Amino acid sequence: MTFLVTGAAGFVGYHVSRALLDRGERVIGIDNLNSYYSPALKLARLERLGQAPGFVFHQFDLTQPDALNTLAALEPDIRGIFHFAAQAGVRYSMRDPYVFADSNVLGHVAVLEFARKLKRLDHLVYASSSSVYGRNTSMPFRETDRVDEPGSFYAVTKRAGELTSSTYSHLYGLPQTGLRFFTVYGPWGRPDMAYYSFARAIVRGEDVTLYEGAGLARDFTYIADVVAGVLAVFEKPPEAGEARVLNIGNHRPESVRYLVSLLEAELGRKANLRLLPRPQADVEKTWASIDAIQSLTGWHPTTVLEDGVQRFVSWFRTYEKLTLNA
Repeated sequence: MTFLVTGAAGFVGYHVSRALLDRGERVIGIDNLNSYYSPALKLARLERLGQAPGFVFHQFDLTQPDALNTLAALEPDIRGIFHFAAQAGVRYSMRDPYVFADSNVLGHVAVLEFARKLKRLDHLVYASSSSVYGRNTSMPFRETDRVDEPGSFYAVTKRAGELTSSTYSHLYGLPQTGLRFFTVYGPWGRPDMAYYSFARAIVRGEDVTLYEGAGLARDFTYIADVVAGVLAVFEKPPEAGEARVLNIGNHRPESVRYLVSLLEAELGRKANLRLLPRPQADVEKTWASIDAIQSLTGWHPTTVLEDGVQRFVSWFRTYEKLTLNA
């Protein structure tokens, strides 16, 4: 089968592409290779994907409709779309909201317009975010919760994507599933994520900024578990005209301070903690209910945080060219 993966040079897109290639599928990857974080990491991911004969890559921005129109004519037999391309960063959305409107709203519409031209498309799976739960205080977060009080503009754009997908399913019969990811971490991860930036700061002897309060916790979800969930969901498309959203998380919130202690143990160094008030855009705690995805697919996460951090640090040492005595 032929699959389209947008954001193929990104963290989740890379891992999903690799899993598809490993099982012998053909993958068309799209990415604009922007400089939000180091393009060198994105290029390193692409280099690994390019070693598989079934991988084809196109560099362009999804907000350029002509490029997608050309692709639709060249690749009419695409059976599945995994749409992960987006501008990330909750706090960054407060500094540059325009890029989020372009990438996450216009880019999402462009993919939907592309998808409805594909006569053989089985299922479109796209990345939403746990951020859509915003100021919700009911725990764990459930797909049936109200999500009309976002806490950041990033969350607004992700919720807009969900609503847009629902409308396109209603109007055009596109089978779609949005996945609300909960703090994905692991090897080949994003340097802007807390766990990665904490590791760098610990190694370099720099301050690790934590937000005040003992309740700061995240539902850390290991990348291999996420990939397994994504692929399991793809195999269960909704009926034509139906759009759904599902949580994909570890169903186990962990203290951010505990995460730091695990990184300290793996890296063999103490963190220089710097405590600051929590920004308005950051929620105190995330916790995914995964009843819906389990009921649909049988999927459940299997990686505990201790093992996931160990695997991340092992990769981190190699990629960052660290040694035990660095």
